[in-house]
Amino acid sequence: MKEYFVKHKKFLIILVGIIVLNTYYGFDARFTIINLLWVVINVVKL
Repeated sequence: MKEYFVKHKKFLIILVGIIVLNTYYGFDARFTIINLLWVVINVVKL
């Protein structure tokens, strides 16, 4: 399990950041969708 977190540390930090910003500034659908797409593209390396 530790290897998974080390391998995907950047992804998890960005995901937590998106959640924190959404709770702090209020939910913004465009912001969330754009950031999640960016994260998925970077993880999958299309």
